Amino acid sequence: MPKIIAVINQKGGVGKTTTVVNLSAGLSLLGKKVLIIDLDPQGNASSGLGIDKNSLNFTTYDLLSANKDISDIIKKIEIGDNKKIYLSPATAELSGADIELYDLDDRENILKKNIESQDVYNFDFIIIDCPPSLSLLSINALSASNTILVPIQCEFYAMEGLAQLNKTINLVKERINNNLQIEGFLLTMFDSRNNICKTVVNEVKNYFGEEVLKTIIPKNVKLAESPSFGKCIFDYDRFCLGSKSYMELSKELISKNGGDYVEKISR
Repeated sequence: MPKIIAVINQKGGVGKTTTVVNLSAGLSLLGKKVLIIDLDPQGNASSGLGIDKNSLNFTTYDLLSANKDISDIIKKIEIGDNKKIYLSPATAELSGADIELYDLDDRENILKKNIESQDVYNFDFIIIDCPPSLSLLSINALSASNTILVPIQCEFYAMEGLAQLNKTINLVKERINNNLQIEGFLLTMFDSRNNICKTVVNEVKNYFGEEVLKTIIPKNVKLAESPSFGKCIFDYDRFCLGSKSYMELSKELISKNGGDYVEKISR
């Protein structure tokens, strides 16, 4: 089975979807086969990779509610030099699934069961983009995942909501998925000119210790621009600081999971 990572933070605007898209792209460029499951009804990971939502026949909603085969859902996104990201896209329709799941038996494990029943063994990583709330969709993501990756914006309210998220994670580990682990806490939108950013970095590292990833994602205008062009950062501007940082994050996660990667990437 692939390594399944839920990227989650109930606080919005922390770089969650930016991380899902660009981490997945970086892993792919380093030779890994990656599937993104867009589990956010806003569908930002899908639009950020250039998906026309009006042209979709099936989405993640059908994976959850209709037991649709994932091979009928996923889209292949061309990136870099003949590399691909595979995507289970989402639209606003997915918000209905959050309600519909409540009527089902074992509703917390629907996504897990559907993933396990699908042909996903050839993927190295499955990255789940969670909604910015602790909903049943998020619970399903935590149930299906091996680990969680938590982006934390380097701002004054960075720690707000993390206590509740930590409580939810512990409840999921206790009652649903006792194998769930922390992949890491990722510091995002760092501005070296801003003293509060430096303070937040120190506070997060003091609180979470070695669970904080070494890579820090900077505040970078190219990262903010690339989704509007439907491109990952590597296709939008491979040489910008944001691109270099997400490549370092990709290498860090591969090394952290005991894997190898292709060091040289053709440009």
